Amino acid sequence: MGSGSGRDCYISALLAGESGRVTGIDMTDEQLDVARRHVDTFTREIGYAQPNLNFIKGHIEYLDKAGIPDSSQDVVISNCVVNLSPDKPRVIQEVYRVLADGGEFYFSDVYCDRRLPESVRKHEVLWGECIAGALYLEDFRRISQAAGFVDPRVLSMAPIEVTDPELKKVVGEAKFYSITYRLFKLPGLLEDKCEDYGQVAVYRGTIPGHEWAYELDDHHRFVKGKPMLVCGNTAAMVGEQRMSWLAEHFEIMGDRSTHYGLFDCGPVPSPSAGDPAACAGGACC
Repeated sequence: MGSGSGRDCYISALLAGESGRVTGIDMTDEQLDVARRHVDTFTREIGYAQPNLNFIKGHIEYLDKAGIPDSSQDVVISNCVVNLSPDKPRVIQEVYRVLADGGEFYFSDVYCDRRLPESVRKHEVLWGECIAGALYLEDFRRISQAAGFVDPRVLSMAPIEVTDPELKKVVGEAKFYSITYRLFKLPGLLEDKCEDYGQVAVYRGTIPGHEWAYELDDHHRFVKGKPMLVCGNTAAMVGEQRMSWLAEHFEIMGDRSTHYGLFDCGPVPSPSAGDPAACAGGACC
């Protein structure tokens, strides 16, 4: 989403392979012209018989109007574009719609520890710096859960410092973070709390490039062959009921027939109480 000159799409095309398909969507004709310019050369150089990527014009709030069908995508990627949208809830809802069951939404963006006032949200320079459109972290969680992404997981987080003296006066005490999220579409399997069903997950070590360990998110690192007690949500993400692509790489022991209460996670601090990187909201810590 917001594919621009197409760089991320070309990388994705290599990952998808010749039998896969990559679609880039952008609203700017000039960017689309650049992205399309290299498709044939790229296809020839990597040895594919036919191009496996396509670029279409459209808005990320209206993937339906761009012709992207329900449940048609395995993965959706966005790199610092959602914060520029005037209708972020619709963007997230559209992503959920187009993802197939078991699909994932990977995206990096800018977030804030509070709701920004109008003076910040309409500041042209801060808008250009992707600061003015930053979502309050808790509002992002609410929007995601309302769309169906019940348990957003953090892959990485880093603080963003506003260093310009004049801009610091505008943003005040607001703190900003660059966060990469991983959201799963697993209808009926995810809960808004980490619940304990006594389930254990074992990583088989079969994902190329991750032969010894696999990191699901910023605080779930599975070592090959080592049993790991997990909450029901994590069990679903790594393959319970075989919906996730990760299922063939994990063995899940146990089911949801017996409930033991909340999973033993640490309390999730609010951003205002400290560094939100200390514990990812909504996931096991």
